[in-house]
Amino acid sequence: MKAVIDTNVLLVANGQHTDVSPECVAECVRRLQTMQQRGVTVIDDGFRILGEYQHKTSLNPPKGVGDVFLKWLLRQSGSALVEQVTLNETAENCFAEFPDPALEPMFDAPDRKFAAVAHAHPDKPTIWQAADCKWLDWWPALREKGIEVDFLCAADACSFYGKKFPAKPVPQLPG
Repeated sequence: MKAVIDTNVLLVANGQHTDVSPECVAECVRRLQTMQQRGVTVIDDGFRILGEYQHKTSLNPPKGVGDVFLKWLLRQSGSALVEQVTLNETAENCFAEFPDPALEPMFDAPDRKFAAVAHAHPDKPTIWQAADCKWLDWWPALREKGIEVDFLCAADACSFYGKKFPAKPVPQLPG
C-alpha cells in the first residue's frame, strides 16, 4: 500500500473535524495505523506536506492519532516507509508536476501539492481524502491523468457537498 495522505485525514483522526461521523474518524484512524504497520507514505522533498501537517497538528505532546502518525512519519525519514518526490514550483502553490494544467486553477491552492506529488511519483499512488467535499469535483479529471482518489469518508464527503453546494447534484464517487 502506497499513498499520498491529505492533511484532513490526520485532522479527522485527531478529532479536529467535529462535523464528521464516528465511522469517518474510525476509518481515518484505521488507515493511518495500517500505514504505520505496512504502508509507504509519499511526500514531497520540499517539506510542503510535512510542513502543513505540522502547522495543523500538535507534536508536543501528541494528542491524537494524526499527531502520533506525524511524529512517526518524521522519524521514518530516509527509510523505505517514506518516499519523496521533487516538486518544481512555477508560482506560489503551482507545480510543473500538477497532472492537469486546466484543472490546477480550480483546485484549492493548498491542495495542489497532493495531486502534484501523486503525479510526480512513478507509481502514481492514490490520494487519501477524508471529508473535503471539493475533491468530489476533481477526482474524474485526476483519474484521466492516472491519479486515483480514495474517499475514506465517502458518505461524509457527499453530505458536506450537498450542504456546501445545495444547487448542485452530488457528484458520483469513484468506483
